Amino acid sequence: MKGFGNMMREAQKLQQQMEAMQASLGEKKVDATAGGGMVTVVANGKQELVSIKIDKEVINPDDQQMLEDLVIAACNEALRKSKEMVQSEMGKLTAGLKIPGLGM
Repeated sequence: MKGFGNMMREAQKLQQQMEAMQASLGEKKVDATAGGGMVTVVANGKQELVSIKIDKEVINPDDQQMLEDLVIAACNEALRKSKEMVQSEMGKLTAGLKIPGLGM
């Protein structure tokens, strides 16, 4: 049973490291743009949108659809980058192990 005790300690250590990583990911941010930088979206490591900046030149009441499309594109890219960042950080922590339930 000595091996089991070591395994439990390692599991607890991993859990503590994961909790610390999750907290730090909330502080890390990624940004994405659309329309040549006319729309910029920032997301954190918790896949939460933090800010959206829209250049006033792209605001055209006669072409609302274009602005909506740019916002959606920038949001999707920011969230994709955020997930990629989380997977990279998770890979560092788990040394590439695939642990069910921990993937994003």
